[in-house]
Amino acid sequence: MKKSITLNQSAVSHKITVNVKAFLKNISPFNNKANMPPGLLVLKKLLAFAVCYCGGLFLAEGIIIGFFFACGKNFLQGEMFSDDVMLLIKLCGMSILIAVSLLYLKLIEKRKLSEIGVTKNISGWLIGAGVGVLLLIVSVSAIMLTGTIKYGGFSTDINISMMLLMLGVYTVQGAAEELLCRGLVFCSLKDKVSLPAAVGASTLVFILPHLSTLSCSEPLFIISGVVNLAVISCVFSFITLRTKSILAACGLHSMWNFCLSCVLGLDLSGSEGTVYIINMHTAGKNLLNGGKYGIEASVITGIVLTAAAVLLWYLYKNDIKERQA
Repeated sequence: MKKSITLNQSAVSHKITVNVKAFLKNISPFNNKANMPPGLLVLKKLLAFAVCYCGGLFLAEGIIIGFFFACGKNFLQGEMFSDDVMLLIKLCGMSILIAVSLLYLKLIEKRKLSEIGVTKNISGWLIGAGVGVLLLIVSVSAIMLTGTIKYGGFSTDINISMMLLMLGVYTVQGAAEELLCRGLVFCSLKDKVSLPAAVGASTLVFILPHLSTLSCSEPLFIISGVVNLAVISCVFSFITLRTKSILAACGLHSMWNFCLSCVLGLDLSGSEGTVYIINMHTAGKNLLNGGKYGIEASVITGIVLTAAAVLLWYLYKNDIKERQA
């Protein structure tokens, strides 16, 4: 009897071990297995994002530290470059995330760029850039009507070379974030799990990296900031669906950030701009202008972005109806 019980316990233990190994193999981001339940596939992509994002940041930090020492700057003793050069270095470091993500997609997932929404049609990027500028103009104009953003004239010291460099590095930053969130996660999931699950997963990985700066704000601004991040993530996903390319999301993301910080001189995700063309500033800290975090935590911006998300979703669904007709 005891021998039988021991054999049964051994069989159960073996079965549990086999199941655990199968589970870990399924969700491991270090293989290209995709034949699994939707929930596990979503988890696998979230882990893949973590590997690429954390690995890319770690590598970028190492390269930047090496660059500092090569330039004779000992950051351990507080030796830094000027604020604008530091921002350039930080944003340029995002190119390492692009490299790590592309290597992961090629070597681990063995996917083509076209499978993650990277196309050769540059017009998609230009369309997205135009949409980004339009959304920003509408958002800032609406907030200005409330008197919580003021116009302070044009800058008297516009450095064209620095502006062009900033445009370049913000283009890199937008591409890096969209390659990870919309390419690696959203485009990899949208045809294999439900669309809400794919949008939700890409939204989650988009919000998480922003929490470090958002958490410095007051609770109400944190809530409005998270909601707005979720909404603009949906805008990025829906414009990707509509254009069948992540380039539009890259253009929208990059031009929104560049114009908000370097053209209008307003805070970008809680960070002050170092160079700008127009001197605009917030009057007071409230939910109309987003407070310390900037207009990305503004309820007015949230309304504008929600309208954009609804419109893009409607256009996408209308495209599907026309193709099926």
